[in-house]
Amino acid sequence: MTDLVIRALTEGDADLFHTLRVPPLVGRGRFGHTYATVGRGGEYRPEWTWVALREGRVVARAAWWAGPDDPAPKALDWFDFAEGEADAAAELLRTAPLRAEYSLLAPPGWRDRPEERAAVRARVDAAVAGGFEPLVERYRYEWTPECGLPERPGRLEFRPEPDDAVIEEVLRRVMPGTLDAHDRRALARGGAEAAVRELMDFLSWCPSPREWWRLAWTPEGDLAGIQVPAHNPGGPCVGFIGVVAERRGHGYAYDLLVECTHDLVARGATRIAAATDQPNLPMAAHFVRAGYPVTQERIDLV
Repeated sequence: MTDLVIRALTEGDADLFHTLRVPPLVGRGRFGHTYATVGRGGEYRPEWTWVALREGRVVARAAWWAGPDDPAPKALDWFDFAEGEADAAAELLRTAPLRAEYSLLAPPGWRDRPEERAAVRARVDAAVAGGFEPLVERYRYEWTPECGLPERPGRLEFRPEPDDAVIEEVLRRVMPGTLDAHDRRALARGGAEAAVRELMDFLSWCPSPREWWRLAWTPEGDLAGIQVPAHNPGGPCVGFIGVVAERRGHGYAYDLLVECTHDLVARGATRIAAATDQPNLPMAAHFVRAGYPVTQERIDLV
């Protein structure tokens, strides 16, 4: 085989990204997303978009994403390669001086369809060969008014809390026994303080107002948890649902989710995105009960 040329794109040759034709079985193309540089009204920076070329032809591509004010990538959004070019794709990932989590998007039930299953497996294998490690598979949900607004259980009282130090202490009480793979990874790497800081950084990064965050209390005055209605760059979302460890076993996560949904709808949301890890069976059941349908599955690699 001829030698590979691996490099970043420039604004002038960004159209090279589109010359790689792959069936949109999985990934962002499957769900109607498009690639365009910031200079052309899109979300992607050409210097964060890398291609592998063989004899001038693009055989693999990767595009990292971040918000407009972020100094480093937040996510690897696009990762595709031509048939027989998995090694080139892995080499691209090893060569590009960028690192961020890769969430591979797939349609619900992808394992039941051989072509989609093969497409997922090929990308995961190439990403692993390129230095990534599988972390967790997740469900992505989207609530719309057609789903029906779930009735509030009425068991908890919700109040704002302006003091970040208080919020951080609540999050410390949420972390023990968490089923969330990202939180567990942060705990393993740096303990509770690292996990709380990572979560606070994400919630503060969201462009929605800090004043939306709510703590939940029982009528007896005991803290039950926290729910954060939010907007991410794509729109309204369930930012965070957390029950403090000593109040688990009462189904309060459902109450928090319902209240979060009501809060976002009251602020005009007609679509609400949310996600949870597939092994987190209690939270997945709460989403089903609240009327949130699964619209995607995601394989997260770090």
